[in-house]
Amino acid sequence: MTTRTGQCMCGAVSFTAEDVPDTYGACHCEMCRRWTGSALVAVTVPAAGIRWTGEAHIKVLHSSDWAERAWCQRCGSGLYYHVTAEGPMSDNYEIPVGLFDDASGMTLVSEIYIDHKMPGWEIGGDHKRLSRSEILAEFGIPEDGL
Repeated sequence: MTTRTGQCMCGAVSFTAEDVPDTYGACHCEMCRRWTGSALVAVTVPAAGIRWTGEAHIKVLHSSDWAERAWCQRCGSGLYYHVTAEGPMSDNYEIPVGLFDDASGMTLVSEIYIDHKMPGWEIGGDHKRLSRSEILAEFGIPEDGL
């Protein structure tokens, strides 16, 4: 894990993130597809390790009963996905890999909601791929619980 810096497209919002792992994942769920236009490709970063500048430009949407998404209100760059419901995921932010100034050395290790990905959208390589049912089971969420 390492310290990395990043920013939105226009530079109004920037951040320093500590304890950034060198692995990341992609989510193909409907909300992530709609938010990004393709898939959310992001790294999990501890909430306590992120320092933001330009916070006045951060706009937050409570996108579900359990999570929020944020973006730069000046340029529209997606900044993070954050679980707000109590539990182990609420201590983390999912930061899009494309925001980092230098993402070298980072490796894709998983895709989730693979059965919901856009047609023809393939990420090559040998990594974990989980369907909607598999990811819900991993987190102990009943199929009808969403």
